[in-house]
Amino acid sequence: MRTGISVRFLTRTALFLALTLALQGLRLPTFLTGPGVNLFLALATFWVGLGSGVLIGLLTPWVALLLGILPAPLAPAIPFIMLGNAVYALLIGLFFRYLPAKGGQVAGVVTGATAKFLVIGGAVTYILALPPPLSGALLLPQLYNALLGGGAAIIIGTFLPKP
Repeated sequence: MRTGISVRFLTRTALFLALTLALQGLRLPTFLTGPGVNLFLALATFWVGLGSGVLIGLLTPWVALLLGILPAPLAPAIPFIMLGNAVYALLIGLFFRYLPAKGGQVAGVVTGATAKFLVIGGAVTYILALPPPLSGALLLPQLYNALLGGGAAIIIGTFLPKP
């Protein structure tokens, strides 16, 4: 019986994490960075596995804060962004695993994006006390970014070799 994490998992996860961090480091406008991060979350989940997408989703909000991409007043939202990212990857992974390939990918992205929006939007609306311009960045843009990034991952994923 094998235990532990495989070298393949670590290598591929590290590759997707590096790509995601490099994208964030470019400091592109949010309308490009948001879908790009979600693209890599979805691709990591499709190509490496559920754990990879969740792990990357947990790390990227902290890096965004450290790089100044996420404004400091949004720091209280980080746990909810982490949770939203994890739920996004989790649902993508579960639907992809238990439904036929394309149907599972589409259902996972749509369900995951919606759940991510509900987690982050719910926190912004009912838990966090953020000024309106900052809270607005965590509402509908999160849904759009997750849908765009996930949709792009489905398209790009058709050209990647099967894991």
